[in-house]
Amino acid sequence: MADHTPEGAVGLSTAEQLLAVEEIKKVFAGRLRCMDTKDWEQYASFHTDDVISDSWNSPGAARPPGDVDSAVSTACGGPVVGGAALTAAIRATLDGDVPVISVHHGHNPEITLTSDTTAVGVWAMEDRLWFTKGSDSEWLHGYGFYHEEYQKIDGRWLISYRRLERLRVDATPGFYTR
Repeated sequence: MADHTPEGAVGLSTAEQLLAVEEIKKVFAGRLRCMDTKDWEQYASFHTDDVISDSWNSPGAARPPGDVDSAVSTACGGPVVGGAALTAAIRATLDGDVPVISVHHGHNPEITLTSDTTAVGVWAMEDRLWFTKGSDSEWLHGYGFYHEEYQKIDGRWLISYRRLERLRVDATPGFYTR
């Protein structure tokens, strides 16, 4: 029997749709866990090879303390493209010259399948970051939303786009923010 699902329409059964949403939630949670535990070997595996991440242009976006390397310099000027580049930029931000302890939470996902292999999502987010430089302890507490897109590739859902929208940032005066 031929598939008569129009392009861009969702032809999955209700059970398949629910399973897809749960798989997307696991990808999102795994990315946060690997970021906070600094598991850089696994971090890129949650993203498409051509992922676009626009996390550093939001007001109050966290920047690394200490020297800024080329990965973050590139990120700070615009979106980061590619899983390896994104991993390098996140690693430089959290695990560079001055290591940052981070805790990221994603809440209340609004995930919509746009086809059998694509989806969009909005997650309420909250993050906490701490670092010590010399005898100074610095911290940042951010609130906002992740806007994401997902693709199912080779049977696995992956993040293909992310934009961080910060609504509020509380930080010590020495925490490097824009």
